[in-house]
Amino acid sequence: MNKQEYTITVYTENQVGLLNRIAIIFSRRKINIDSLNTSPSEVESVHRFTIVINETEDVVRKLCRQIEKQVEVLKAYYNTSDEIVWQEMALYKVSTDEIAEKVKVERLLRQYGARAVVIRHDYTVFETTGHREETEALVRVLEPYGLIEFVRSARVAIIKSSEGFHEKLQQFEYHEPSETVIENEFLNDNEQVFSM
Repeated sequence: MNKQEYTITVYTENQVGLLNRIAIIFSRRKINIDSLNTSPSEVESVHRFTIVINETEDVVRKLCRQIEKQVEVLKAYYNTSDEIVWQEMALYKVSTDEIAEKVKVERLLRQYGARAVVIRHDYTVFETTGHREETEALVRVLEPYGLIEFVRSARVAIIKSSEGFHEKLQQFEYHEPSETVIENEFLNDNEQVFSM
């Protein structure tokens, strides 16, 4: 299996320390996180983690199962880039004198979908959103004109599938427990598993 970029979406309760426990799951497996974003979701009191990694599907599937074992985690999904709509935001700080003298700023802004958010006598800050390739293309254009600083946000993503998590959460709430209950199934001398 080949590695590829996956976006993991995790819906959780908003609890202190959860981010650290999720990060430990990745670090124990020596998996690098390319991008990490947390934000409120469309459901009150439910937060959303968006994590980007480059791995095989088998590893990503196991990671999601491991993440879901955390008590505060409601559900974890993984998707390829084709299955989501995503964007990143970037800010670029350049010397105002350099950019004004050597570049047709209006054409630059139109070509890269950027806009000026701060214009001072010593520097100008541009902002743009897009895929990583798009935000990096503007870095290469601005470097010869004295790019002072560059920062890019983590990925924000929405799954293309039309059914949102809100509907799935309602299904979880209304889902009745199964009839069969297995109690006190012993794994080791001191370990118990209670399952439904």
